[in-house]
Amino acid sequence: MTILLSSMPSSILITGGLGFIGSHTIVELLPSFDNIIVLDNLSNSKHTVIDRIKELTNKTITFLPIDILNGADLKSLFASTSITSVIHFAALKAVGESIQQPAEYYQTNVTGTIQLVHIMRKYNCHNLIFSSSATVYGEQIYPVDETSQTGVGLTNPYGRTKYMVEEILKDYAAAYPEMNITLLRYFNPVGAHPSGKIGEDPNGIPNNLCPYVLRVACGIIPQLTVYGNDYPTHDGTCIRDFIHVVDLAKAHVVTLQAMEQKKISGLSIYNVGTGNGVTVLDFLTTFERVNNMTLNYRFGERRQGDLPIVFASVDKIYRELGWKATKTLEDICRDAYHFVKK
Repeated sequence: MTILLSSMPSSILITGGLGFIGSHTIVELLPSFDNIIVLDNLSNSKHTVIDRIKELTNKTITFLPIDILNGADLKSLFASTSITSVIHFAALKAVGESIQQPAEYYQTNVTGTIQLVHIMRKYNCHNLIFSSSATVYGEQIYPVDETSQTGVGLTNPYGRTKYMVEEILKDYAAAYPEMNITLLRYFNPVGAHPSGKIGEDPNGIPNNLCPYVLRVACGIIPQLTVYGNDYPTHDGTCIRDFIHVVDLAKAHVVTLQAMEQKKISGLSIYNVGTGNGVTVLDFLTTFERVNNMTLNYRFGERRQGDLPIVFASVDKIYRELGWKATKTLEDICRDAYHFVKK
């Protein structure tokens, strides 16, 4: 693919930008950043998201159907335009699938990221925000902060790829002082844009709780299985830190602004969550109450690799960047269902 964008001013590159978190981040970025280039291979996203973004923002983005494993196309892109910062979402992300297809996960998530940062350096692009995950913390006492141990007790290849990439990027930041790299460790992104125009719409059978709940709510899937009701929590179900995707998107905006304005540099690491743990059953009962419905669910055996309790300490990102989540569990449940109804 020949890419000619030399007439464009300095741009922000978003990899995997048509996915769930990427698309919401673009909507939040566009008021402040006009020149956005989006890469996505459409393996787990849809081209129609581009039109939804334009409807929401009245702005146009440049979209290129490039896979981050395609080094020739990446080099052509960086050679043809001035890219100042990259937000890197492109990755495979299904825990169960990663156990069945580890090679694909290491190739896309690890090799793809190494190739991306190598090309960034070659073309003097020094700001990277990496889409990491709370899975890097593994099994330990929660809440966790950014100084907590990572890489121990990881239960699946997906989590290991996130940990490996973090370690690689830490080495990059140490070796190349001109590189500014921020690792954002997401907890459990859920919800949808309040307009109902964009949300989480994975291809195939969902792997995460919220899209599965939505398909049961809409009658697409007859029943939800809650994996385990004998955990050491108040109702026996797992505790997670559910963060509204719009809050998460705004965390990327403040991070990018801080990096471009040189308020943070070198290696930075932030948890992005609410700091509040919610059980799976609390999530389901809130969804039922907010949307005035009854969900068909049953309890099953514990699922391999699920940790009992996972939630964040989020003091650091508030202290250093002024960001904190503002949306409630009720907002999450209302906005997610509004999206699938539309």
